[in-house]
Amino acid sequence: MNHPFVNLPSNRRMPLFLLSLAVTLMIFAIFRVLDAPLRTPAAPNGVVSFELAGKLETATEILNSWDERAKLFATFGLGVDFLFMPFYALALSLGILLAAGRHAGAFAKVGAWLGWGAFVAALFDAVENYSLWQLMTGNLQEIWPNLAAFCATVKFGLLLLGLAYALIGWLWPRGK
Repeated sequence: MNHPFVNLPSNRRMPLFLLSLAVTLMIFAIFRVLDAPLRTPAAPNGVVSFELAGKLETATEILNSWDERAKLFATFGLGVDFLFMPFYALALSLGILLAAGRHAGAFAKVGAWLGWGAFVAALFDAVENYSLWQLMTGNLQEIWPNLAAFCATVKFGLLLLGLAYALIGWLWPRGK
């Protein structure tokens, strides 16, 4: 399997990576602002607590801990997240490609898989958001927090794996 951007000319990779990383970091900064009112005793990690609630009782407790302003911020954040997904997936996938290009053999082959994993993470993020939206609009069925937690776990796992790979690829001395 080839990396999703293997055919992108080498001289375009770094500029596209830096641009997508800059947009990713800007949107992430917006999320920091949006998440502040979502941090309650029921949701100490803000929206991440909601994403990983896993049970209807826990998700309902989190929703009940949010006032109307917080719910508005959470709803807006779900919308912004759909803008965030392609940028973080692009930044991570390109970061992985750049790291893989520094090494040969099995390490580079793993990078091809993880490059796709960044986009798979974004797909899981979209399903997670749909599940959270269902809960926020009053569809309080056990399936939604279960599905959101499963998707969030897979998403975070893929993103952390990709980030670790990219960092190792950059910090590990270049292959010959």
